[in-house]
Amino acid sequence: MIRKAPISMIMTESVITLNKEDNLETAEKLFQKHHIRHIPIVSGNVVVGMLSYTDLLRLNFAQLNDEVNNDADVFIHDMFTIEQVMLQKIISVSSSNSIKEVAEIFATKEFHALPVVDNNKLVGIVTTTDIIKYLLNQF
Repeated sequence: MIRKAPISMIMTESVITLNKEDNLETAEKLFQKHHIRHIPIVSGNVVVGMLSYTDLLRLNFAQLNDEVNNDADVFIHDMFTIEQVMLQKIISVSSSNSIKEVAEIFATKEFHALPVVDNNKLVGIVTTTDIIKYLLNQF
């Protein structure tokens, strides 16, 4: 294991993003289509928040059956904006931060994904799954 290995070794560079003006229905479709759990919210290239699939699931509390669920989801998605639901106080890391440093953030904070930002521009995303896969590859 390389002690100072940079997070750029394991981060995802092709990041799916949303704007805070996008709607929650669009977000849910992206989560499902791409099988992802976190989407950075950007204004231009600047990260202004993070939306997780868990955030949406918390809103979709009416899960009685498929017919009711679809109607309820649409209703809930229309009641809230991405800006209202997204996490606004985020921590970002640089692509040069070490994997160990990022793992320490995950271990001490309640984040499961962090945007990777260089020179105020989003260049990637790293998740707890990325860290676990990296560690598993070391055995």
